[in-house]
Amino acid sequence: MLGMVLAAGAGRRLRPYTDTLPKALVPVDGETTILDIALRNLAAVGLREVVVIVGYQAQAVHDRKADLESRHGVTLTLVHNDKAEEWNNAYSLWCARDHFAKGALLVNGDTVHPVSVERTLLSAEEDGSDILLAVDDVKPLADEEMKVTLQDGRLKRITKLMDPAEAYGEYIGATLIRPGAAERLADALRATFERDPQLYYEDGYQEMVARGEKITVAPIGKVEWVEVDNHDDLAKAREIAWRY
Repeated sequence: MLGMVLAAGAGRRLRPYTDTLPKALVPVDGETTILDIALRNLAAVGLREVVVIVGYQAQAVHDRKADLESRHGVTLTLVHNDKAEEWNNAYSLWCARDHFAKGALLVNGDTVHPVSVERTLLSAEEDGSDILLAVDDVKPLADEEMKVTLQDGRLKRITKLMDPAEAYGEYIGATLIRPGAAERLADALRATFERDPQLYYEDGYQEMVARGEKITVAPIGKVEWVEVDNHDDLAKAREIAWRY
């Protein structure tokens, strides 16, 4: 199994940091970046072969590749999304389809969370599903979160376009992709971005559900984490990142 980090996005709401850097390289604890935390977490659970999907300002990741590998004891493979500034991340994850065929623990490159999230996913019991989502079922929800509902213990809906009162919880941007899911996930992602290139990879999960696939969730418990979309989120990330 590989580690995988989705780090191709531009992060325009974090300018001026992202004028020259991808969002994943924005610092959150001294010189420690969001990508540093992701790689540190993956290495801590034994995933030392890591695929990073890059796109916007990809050269900045290339320039730091050797240092990141040395600092975290990992081997990085960089996969390029050639449409990172035009299309959304359903296509971005599809670009790594040959790699997640080996099985992957995927984390978003804009999420700051502790390693307990990775451990929760990896320690989950086999339940007949090939895709397992980390979900926060504790925090209050608002409009922008990627919300989920369940039916009979499996994923029913995953979308931002949901009344928060209807949601079971929030998908936090971490997924265990077992090897058996790879071909079906790749096909669902392709169908998703061909329908609308601005859709999210989570819409690919919804496509799988519509096809009758079983996707399950793993509650992460009470965990301090944040998805870094704007400067308020960045301030929160800097409040909690040092504790990890």
